Order: sequence, then structure tokens, then C-alpha cells
Amino acid sequence: MQQHIDTYDFKGKKAIVRVDFNVPLNENFEITDDTRIRAAIPTLKKVLEGGGSLIIMSHLGRPKGVDAKFSLKHIVAHVSEKLGVPVQFADDCQAADAQAAALKPGEVLMLENLRFYAEEEGKPRGLAEDASDEVKKEAKAAVKASQKEFVKKLASYADCYINDAFGTAHRAHASTALIADYFPQDKMFGYLMEGEIKAIDNVLQNAQHPFTAIIGGSKVSSKLAVLQNMLEKVDNLIIGGGMGYTFIKAQGGRIGNSLHEDELIPEALSILENAKQKGVNIYLSVETLVANEFSNESATQIVPSHEIPDGWEGMDAGPKSLKIWKDVIASSKTVLWNGPVGVFEMSSFAKGTLQIAEDLAEATANGAYTLVGGGDSVAAVTRMGYADKVSYVSTGGGAMLEALEGKELPGIAAVRK
Repeated sequence: MQQHIDTYDFKGKKAIVRVDFNVPLNENFEITDDTRIRAAIPTLKKVLEGGGSLIIMSHLGRPKGVDAKFSLKHIVAHVSEKLGVPVQFADDCQAADAQAAALKPGEVLMLENLRFYAEEEGKPRGLAEDASDEVKKEAKAAVKASQKEFVKKLASYADCYINDAFGTAHRAHASTALIADYFPQDKMFGYLMEGEIKAIDNVLQNAQHPFTAIIGGSKVSSKLAVLQNMLEKVDNLIIGGGMGYTFIKAQGGRIGNSLHEDELIPEALSILENAKQKGVNIYLSVETLVANEFSNESATQIVPSHEIPDGWEGMDAGPKSLKIWKDVIASSKTVLWNGPVGVFEMSSFAKGTLQIAEDLAEATANGAYTLVGGGDSVAAVTRMGYADKVSYVSTGGGAMLEALEGKELPGIAAVRK
């Protein structure tokens, strides 16, 4: 039975909390962006203020085994500073029995990187590339078998389980999807997870209309399922970034050297046709800032999006595109944004994406509900100082994408069932 963090009695209990502390570190192992840590603090403090003790677990990076550069010991001091209490460290997540048992109310223990063990992800490691299917099958079965003991050990440390790691909610890993079964009456979401779930429900289940989705990024292939699911929900669909040129080419446009996926032209035409049948307005770029090479210092010009000269490639949305999109956003009651509309990582081609961020801030001020997700989209609203001027900024890129595809996320389902 799912509990609620606000009504659960933590007094005298040990809570094991799955957080997403997969934060970027520089060469000196200093945190360069602590957004994910700060996002989890309200949940962690709630347990401590309720008279409980904390066991924090997370992954960091993609280690292939025990690797000091991916150790969570590098972030212990920072977490301690943000929490305002000392944080103990267990240098092996599978050998923390004594430390967990000794925890008193108000005390905190952080476990070493879960992914130092293959059992966390449930995938075998170290297989030769030419390994036979039979060997692969046996290796997978062995990891799955030992995964049960791995999860059982983690669960043995605590009285209740909290999942506050939306960034990994789409992964059916030991600490997100399996451990909840060991706490049938004592499992719940943290505040961050609750906020993410509510935000996604606001756009997928309870959206006010007109509802506009802005889907950008480089490839149609990575967002195809999102586009298809959005056609069932939205009134307007703005398709920007590199993925837009596949649609423009599908309609007979000349796109020069612009990024595109010829093999997805049939799918692009199908989306355009389905949109017409459903009465969904699709807005592609009508004007493009093009460059003669993929470089921040390249020569540029502005041309119609369907008449890009040979040797030139689309790098950002042009002024006419941005004006049309701005008007669509301004007339919307709900706006979802996932993915940049230009080569955002280059300053010369970031204007369009930053303009979208500004448009969303204005729409929010005028009463619209706005949800932003995806690395570059989040970076754009943050860079503009608008993170608190949109309704919600999602912390989970892949998890949000799968939710927008209409999938049930394993980390959410495990707590709800």
C-alpha cells in the first residue's frame, strides 16, 4: 500500500531513500551543478524532522565495477552541508549492516554507488563481444539470480522506502523497481517524485486547452513515440530543431546539408496526415538561420526553411518562425516544451531556444501552465533566469520522455502497486 510522506510516521524508523545524486563532477571531483542534490533536500529533511534516520542510496555515472572516480564519497561533504547534519559513509552498499543498525534518529548514512554492482541494473558485465547467445543468456540469468540477494540486503537496512529519484524512474533497476516489494505497507514517493508525477499528469491527463507541445532536438527517431502520443493530446504541435528538417524534406522542401533521417520520411508523412485528421495544427520552421559549416564561427544567412541552398545547413530557427511560434504559445493555456529548436550548445545558434524560454515565461505570467523538460530546454530556462518563471522544470530527461510516450514508468509503478 502506498503511503504519503506528509502523513507517514517516521518516528524511530529508518528510511532508505533512492535519490538521483548523479551530479557532474570536475577533474578535482568538485560538484559543478548541485541541482539534483538541492531538489532532494526537502524529502530528506522531512524524515529527519519526523524523528527518523536516513539511509541514502544513489548511482553516479556508468561504472563497469568499483571505480574510485565514480565514488559517492566525493559528494558526502556537500550533501552534509545542504542537509545541515553530518553524513556517514558506507564504502560498500552491500556491507552496511552494522552502520545501518547503529543509526539513531536524526542520523544519516550514505551508501556507496549502487552501480558498483552489476545487480543494480540487472545486466551482466565483462562479456566478450563474440560471446555466444547461450553464454549471454546464462550470464543474464546469473545476474538476475544474485539481484534478489542484492535487493534483499538493501531492504534489510530500513523500515520504510522512499523513491525520490525521478531521473531513474524509467529504469527497472533494483533500487527503483524491485526494492519496493519488500515494503508492501511502507513505501512512498518523495516530494520531488510527487512534483514530477503531478506535472506530467497536468499535461497528459488534465491539460487546459488550447494545449501546445514544443518538441525539439536533433533526431525524429529519438522523439517519434512522443510525437505520436502528443497527437492524441494537443491542439498545436511545434516541431523544431534538427528533427524538423526530416518533415520539411518529406513535404518536398530543399534542406541543403541539414540534419535529417531519410528512413523516417514515411513516419513524418504519417504524423502530418494524422495531425490533419485529428485537427491538430503542426508548426514547422518557416525560416531558418543557416551556416556553411557546423561551427560557431561559420558564415550565416537567413533563408526560407524549404529553400536551404546546397552546402548550407539549418542551425537555428529564423525570426519569422519564432514570431509564429510565439503567437501560438501566447494563445495557449498549457504548454509542454522538450528539446532545443537550434544548435543550443553554440552561442551563435542559441537565440531561438532562448527565445522559446522567454515566451514560456511570458505565457506563465499570463496564466498558462508550462512544463519544461530535457537537458537543453532546462539549461535554456536556467540560463535566462526563468527556472522559477515557468510552472515546472523536470529533473528527468529520459524519464520524462518515456512518460510523454505514454509509458508507465517502473519506478512509479513499483510504489503504486
